[in-house]
Amino acid sequence: MKPFSKNEYIGIGIILLVTFSVTFINMRLALRRARDAQRKADLGTISDALHEYRSDFGFFPPSGDAKIKACPADNFYQVIALLKEAEVPNYNLLFQGLRPCEWGKDSLTDLGLFGSSEKVYLKTLFADPQKNDGISYYYLSNSKRFQLYSNLEGGEDEDGYNYKIVGRNLNCGGRICSYGKSFAETPLDKSIEEYENELAEREKAGKK
Repeated sequence: MKPFSKNEYIGIGIILLVTFSVTFINMRLALRRARDAQRKADLGTISDALHEYRSDFGFFPPSGDAKIKACPADNFYQVIALLKEAEVPNYNLLFQGLRPCEWGKDSLTDLGLFGSSEKVYLKTLFADPQKNDGISYYYLSNSKRFQLYSNLEGGEDEDGYNYKIVGRNLNCGGRICSYGKSFAETPLDKSIEEYENELAEREKAGKK
């Protein structure tokens, strides 16, 4: 069998290099799309859990440090003791006994406030697929409404990307948030406070 010439070896090398490069690029693209799909699924599941929480408590968990503030703080049991002595429910007091839950670590539960055992809404609050790179989800709530955000790596090419959210310049752990879920008609491109002020103005104008 005639051995390959130098030019033939070079040609084979170029073909292999191009094949490897295309495969590598396609693999990176597939992994990126998979992560973005996971982010959308995570936010959908967290949103469902938050709605179930509201169905039981009558309010959404407040936010703290862009996280869901629904985990017991060090003073939780002291606060519960004070709540039992109160004549009427005091949610602001309850919030003082809570701390922000850690993404990818803590659970979302009812803390056993409605029975002898805890009801689990979400066994583990999902973390961004690139948590180890510092990327995170972003939660805002005034207990009546909530907004939940993530960053989509695919940018404008990814379904669900919202440039209006990008305009808010919210920090999803080193990247600007670009996708989100919210309660009912709560917009994602403005703060909850701003939206509620607009609703109040509309109601006021309607009464004139």
